[in-house]
Amino acid sequence: MSNTSSPQHTTDVKNDSLDESIDTHPYSALTPDCVLDAVESVGYLTDARILALNSYENRVYQVGIEDDNPVITKFYRPERWSDDQILEEHRFGEELSELEVPVVCATANEAGETLHRFDQFRFSVFRRYGGHAPELDNFDHLLVLGRLIGRLHSVGQRTTFTHRPTLDVESFAITSREYLLTQDFIPSSLREAYESLSQHLIEKMLPVFAQVDYQNIRLHGDCHPGNILWRDDSAHFVDLDDARNGPAVQDLWMLMSGDRAQQTAQLGEILEGYHQFCNFNPAELRLIEPLRTLRIMHYAAWLARRWDDPAFQRNFTWFNTERYWAEHILELREQMAALDEEPLSIFP
Repeated sequence: MSNTSSPQHTTDVKNDSLDESIDTHPYSALTPDCVLDAVESVGYLTDARILALNSYENRVYQVGIEDDNPVITKFYRPERWSDDQILEEHRFGEELSELEVPVVCATANEAGETLHRFDQFRFSVFRRYGGHAPELDNFDHLLVLGRLIGRLHSVGQRTTFTHRPTLDVESFAITSREYLLTQDFIPSSLREAYESLSQHLIEKMLPVFAQVDYQNIRLHGDCHPGNILWRDDSAHFVDLDDARNGPAVQDLWMLMSGDRAQQTAQLGEILEGYHQFCNFNPAELRLIEPLRTLRIMHYAAWLARRWDDPAFQRNFTWFNTERYWAEHILELREQMAALDEEPLSIFP
C-alpha cells in the first residue's frame, strides 16, 4: 500500500524506516517491537515477520500473522490528519465496500473501532490484497478503471466530506508558494523566477476554477496507478489517505499520458466505462491542466515540509539541489503554456 506519489507517478524505492539509527523523525520510536506490539494490541498474534512497504507520508508495514494471512498496518504521520479526518476516510471506505465498490478498507476490532492507538502512534490495520499496477496503455484496463471510478463517484457525489479538505488553488498552490518563499530551499539565483512564475500561474488558474461550473464530490484524491491493484482482469482501490472534496476529473487525469491524440483516445475509453455508472460534466476537462499544475506545485512544497524526516533526505536525494529547482521552474513554464491550450474534447 503506497500513499505518496510524484506529480505523475509513484516512485518505488526501498523504505528501511524500521532502522531507528537512520530514521529519527518523526518515527524514531517506531521500532520492530513497537510495530508488533501495536498489531497484537488489537487482537492479532504475529509471527514476528515485518516488511516495510513503500510509503513516506505515513509508515506502512506488512506484518505476518500466525496461522493466517499477513496484514497491512499503517502508522499515521503525527499531526497530519485529525482523528475526525481519518475516521471520515474510514467511513467513506466502508460506504464504498458496502455497495460492493472494490476498495481496501481499514478493519474493525471487536468494538467496531478502525483507528487504534499504541504508545504515541495512531494506526489502522488492513487486509492484504495482491496485485500489480494496471497497464495504462491497455485500453481494456482503462475501460475497467473508468467503470471503477464511475462506481466510486456515484457514491462520492451523494454528499461531501465534513472534516477532510477540498482540493483548490488556495491549499495546493497559494499555500505551497508561500511556504517555499519563506523557507531556505529555492536557490537565490532562481528565487525571483519562481516567485514571478508561480504568481502568474495562480492568477491564471483562479479564473478557470471560478468559471467552470463543477460539483465538489468525495474523491479518491490520489488516483494514480500505484494506488490501484490489478489482478484477474479486475481492480481494487487502495489507500484513501488523500481522499478529499474536489472535481470528478481529478480522479481521471492521472490515468492519461502521451500527446494530445493519445490522451484523447485514453479519455474516450475511460469515459466509456465511467458513463455506465456516473455522468461526467465535460466542462471539467478545462480543469485538467490547472489540476496538474496544482499537483506539481504542491509536490515541491510537500517535499520541503517533510525535509526534516530522514527518510525523505535518504530517498529524495535530488531534492533541494539547484538542478531540481531549475527543472521545477522549467516544468512550471511548460504548464504556463499548457494552461493556454484548448482542453481535451470528448466529442469527435
